[in-house]
Amino acid sequence: MQQYADLELSLHKFDAGRYSVQFRFSQPQSEADTGLGQDKPAWVELNPADEAFEATILDSDAYGRALSAALFGDPALKMAFSQARASAQAQNLPLRFRLWISASAPELHKLRWELLRDPQNDSPLATDENIYFSRYFSSLDWRPVPLHQKGGLRALVAIANPSDLANYKLAPIDSAGELERARTGLADIHLTELHSPGKPASIEQIIEALRQETSDILYLVCHGAMVNGRALLYLEGVDGKREAVAGEELALRIKELQKPPRLAVLVSCQSAGDGTAETLSAIAPQLVAAGIPAVVAMQSNLRMDTAARFLPVFFRELQKDGQIDRALAVARGAVRNQPDFWSPVLFMRLKSGRLWYTPGFSSREGGSDYQTEVRYINRGRCTPIIGPGLLESILGPSGDIARLWAETFRYPMAPFDRDALPKVAQYLSTDKGEAVPFDEYEETVQRLLRKNFQPDLPAEMAARKWVEPDALAGLIGRKRRESNHLDAYRVLARLPFPIYITANPDRLLEDALDEAGRKPEVMLSPWNATLASRKTVFDLQPDYEPSAERPLVFYLFGRWNDRSSLVLTEDEYIKYLIGFTSNKAFVPEQVRLALSDTLLLFLGFQTEEWAFRVIFHSILAQAGSELLGQYAHIAVQVEPQDERTLEPLRARRYLEKYFIKGANINLFWGRAEDYLTGLMQKWSES
Repeated sequence: MQQYADLELSLHKFDAGRYSVQFRFSQPQSEADTGLGQDKPAWVELNPADEAFEATILDSDAYGRALSAALFGDPALKMAFSQARASAQAQNLPLRFRLWISASAPELHKLRWELLRDPQNDSPLATDENIYFSRYFSSLDWRPVPLHQKGGLRALVAIANPSDLANYKLAPIDSAGELERARTGLADIHLTELHSPGKPASIEQIIEALRQETSDILYLVCHGAMVNGRALLYLEGVDGKREAVAGEELALRIKELQKPPRLAVLVSCQSAGDGTAETLSAIAPQLVAAGIPAVVAMQSNLRMDTAARFLPVFFRELQKDGQIDRALAVARGAVRNQPDFWSPVLFMRLKSGRLWYTPGFSSREGGSDYQTEVRYINRGRCTPIIGPGLLESILGPSGDIARLWAETFRYPMAPFDRDALPKVAQYLSTDKGEAVPFDEYEETVQRLLRKNFQPDLPAEMAARKWVEPDALAGLIGRKRRESNHLDAYRVLARLPFPIYITANPDRLLEDALDEAGRKPEVMLSPWNATLASRKTVFDLQPDYEPSAERPLVFYLFGRWNDRSSLVLTEDEYIKYLIGFTSNKAFVPEQVRLALSDTLLLFLGFQTEEWAFRVIFHSILAQAGSELLGQYAHIAVQVEPQDERTLEPLRARRYLEKYFIKGANINLFWGRAEDYLTGLMQKWSES
């Protein structure tokens, strides 16, 4: 996976025409940002209406020099940029250069930042393939941005060519040519197409297609304009004629989607502003604010020959690694001799700049050929710890439940906490009563399972007002295992682990083990007095020893069918940690040994989740945990989220520090299913 040095330059308004500037620079081998020697505030004098810009509006080179002279006029800022550039070059790394304009300075968006030049050698920055430039943009949409696998991507191609464009002195769009260009550029991606005749690219058709197909990419070709400071797109009406759609209407409709696209490419004249109007009122920034994390648009009238050369290169490069800002830099460089090469602009709130990820280990040095895992599986000294990522395949992310509750019950805390289920559940427990989050959880799980798998449910079950989540999940899981031989639970049940430890409350693993002819025993973690007083299989059968034939499924945080065992709120997690570590005598020796002296496979966790952190602390509290340093443990990340894990190598180092001093943690970048498929293949060959 490509590594980058990362530079963020932020501008904040101080007073009229005066802005404070901050640099933040980070490198892949460092876990700390640096201010590049900024020991005192730096200031920039900028006036978008200044004659220096107005006089050079038709001369791209002169405009770029004027803008660069204004931005890097402070010697400290020029030196800071030069240091970042030199540091990246010394390590043979590209420099990701993100320009962040704060909400206090919207007037700065009208400037043509894509014409910036290097303050040292006067070369253009935006066409340099070693500098990936984007306008970094914040959004009030707090939904996480999951990075999907390349092979599973979908795109909606919408080409609006109204029949009456000539009435508005607009040239007809070459629909056939544009469609061919999109098909060629997006060759390995499933396409849904909207174009006349038959499927007009109307606002209603576009939104409905995005809703039905949950497209990752929206590729929209149409005319557009800024009219009286208002951004408009000229789409098609039901009669095939021009229908002017305001940018705010399109943004609102996309914001209302449960899953908006992750990249929009607007091949539309002036779709990012006209270069002189207030660009924040244009469509591209509005779409970013509405929830699309990356938008490529045009900030002036784009020539057709420029578009014909720019777009194929952009999509070709995007197909290589999913790095949006890199693909744009290469494509812009391909049209550097065009007078409008600066027109394509990238607005983005993706910290990593990636549209997708490729499953695999975070580095060759820290990777695995599965041989180590297979060796310890065959010796009965490998323990899987199953996380929420596996349950997401039928229930969806727990963050979706948290955000639903936060909106329904008017969660008053910080917006970035709204996707943390334990935090929102704690609020419900405190504000509404201790039983409320558990009742709501059962109701929500049942509703989501019904919604997601309605066609799979028998008529009798679908007609009932209430069905236990365990019963619903059991039926759904069985159908999924029958139809998919690589289902994660089916694979886990075929691998001869003697002990399975799960952080999930579902019965899918038990059912899969039963189907595989193995007879699992079940035990709930005795983290509270009620559970500690119960008889376990070890009490009832003193000679029981977990084995491949009779494995133990150990539930860390309880089961759906036993409310007293569930761990849901922050308080419950804290009580769990105290109870689990203080009641060591109640934890079977076999489980304690598995947590302290076997190779651990963490399957489907996010490192910042409460479940993951509590499990780690529980493991560290076990006697003999220092023995874990002798194993090369595997941490399988669930589908990466852009905001949370920017750099996998840094994530691995974090795990190593957090876990055991001297421990070897191999981070697999992808879904548990991806990792288990490779593991199953290697084990079958052994």
